[in-house]
Amino acid sequence: MKEIARLILVLVLICLAAALALSQVYSLTKGPIENALREERLRAIRTVLPSYDNEPDRDVIHMVTGTDDEGAEIATDYYIGRSGGVIVGIAFETSSPAGYSGDIDLMVGVDSDCVITGVEVISHAETPGLGSKITEKGFLDLFPGRDLSNTRWAVKKDGGDIDQITGATISPRAVVEAVYTGLEVFAAHREVILSLAEHDEQAPDDVSGEVPDDSSGEME
Repeated sequence: MKEIARLILVLVLICLAAALALSQVYSLTKGPIENALREERLRAIRTVLPSYDNEPDRDVIHMVTGTDDEGAEIATDYYIGRSGGVIVGIAFETSSPAGYSGDIDLMVGVDSDCVITGVEVISHAETPGLGSKITEKGFLDLFPGRDLSNTRWAVKKDGGDIDQITGATISPRAVVEAVYTGLEVFAAHREVILSLAEHDEQAPDDVSGEVPDDSSGEME
């Protein structure tokens, strides 16, 4: 009995030591990891927006933009780029699960009229040398200047306006789908996003598409 109690005590002490070690590692790495993720996000935003002089990842409209199949809210962050206080573009993340090897995540930049200013691939697991060419400038440069009305949003193989990559259709198709979906969602909430951004206020977490009444000079 005493031997069992001793073994339990040893196991408890080992678990406590491991938990303490993990907490120390987490404390040491949390800051650098967060900084690295922020820099990666800012790099993508810089790529897709015109030159700005603010910090778009801290000038954010957080908006509920829909619900999933189970009724849970879907929220999107819209990063506002400003130069001299004037809005020069809005960036947002969008994704498609239809890549050849899984999800493809993008950062898309648009101007106030919902015209694309840039597209950048944030993450993917596509085949090197084939699907991975979605990250190349030649493909991503097909998107700036396009909007919902001036483009048939499909690859040319499917009757659209976007050139697919030689030897790889699935990956470009997923990118086109993600960009188009992101544009549609932004367009549906564009007026609210711009209204909130022009008031230089961050949207509350439960914004759902209604322009706030600011007749009193304050936002609810």
